[in-house]
Amino acid sequence: MGIQRIESVTYTVDDLDTNVRFFTDFGLTPVSRDETRAVFETRIKQTLILDTTGRPDLPPPVEDGPTLREIVWGVDTPAELERLAGRAGADRQTPDGVLHTVDRTGFGVGLTLASSYESEHDAPRKSNKSGYIVRVNEALDSVGQVRPIRMCHVALNIPKEGREEAVAFYTGLLEFIPTDVVKPMGVFMRVEGDADQHNFLLCHRPDSAGVNHVSYEVNGFDDVIEGGNHMIERGWQEARKLGRHTVGSNVFRFVHAPCGGRVELAADMDRIDGSYGTRVHETTPPHHIWTLRTNRDRGE
Repeated sequence: MGIQRIESVTYTVDDLDTNVRFFTDFGLTPVSRDETRAVFETRIKQTLILDTTGRPDLPPPVEDGPTLREIVWGVDTPAELERLAGRAGADRQTPDGVLHTVDRTGFGVGLTLASSYESEHDAPRKSNKSGYIVRVNEALDSVGQVRPIRMCHVALNIPKEGREEAVAFYTGLLEFIPTDVVKPMGVFMRVEGDADQHNFLLCHRPDSAGVNHVSYEVNGFDDVIEGGNHMIERGWQEARKLGRHTVGSNVFRFVHAPCGGRVELAADMDRIDGSYGTRVHETTPPHHIWTLRTNRDRGE
């Protein structure tokens, strides 16, 4: 079948302590830590790698400052791994079994066998409405520490010049499926092994290369709200108010990340199948269906 999921992301960072505190507050599980490197996991065993050494084994960073250096994608079988690595021009393999190459913008791309894992999900919170009562004599409480289930998508910024070639590397060589082509903005894509409306976005609107955001799926609407509140309480800066996207339909909340770009708390993403096709937008759809508004937005 091919690529199944995001397996890991690697950032080069300046201040390891600050980044470790950020992702601990965010709810990822710490795996290891030394003086130059820290590793965290999602609940489905994807890894986040924070490194201060500059990683000479990776391509040069595409932007100044802390940034994302490589995304590793998990493939379902050894035969598919060999086939896709050959198509993408992977030129080296590290002892961990990852085959490495570089995309057309300069971001590192890795391919490896997808890790096996036992799905770990909480049941959705029960919700009442007239005519449909499922919670009786059962008061709700805080969700507590939000623990992201998985990295569900990555968004990268790319220059406008050469954007067709940048997209074709993924759709042509790695067989990503374009879902929504927004001509003034970018291309949303999914991998064959995942039904999310998108797992990847190449955004040319900023006309420069860099990390935009990594999105983490959480258990539900309450987790998006409480997770964002928790990050603010811990001193981190919100990047975008609570809302629901147009493309993908997920509820979102963004926080600026010291590793570069932003992280997104996401829930209720559209799931699609092969009949969805590729939707082409001549103009950019609204960024969101709604965002949180208060009287303060009007200066009252």
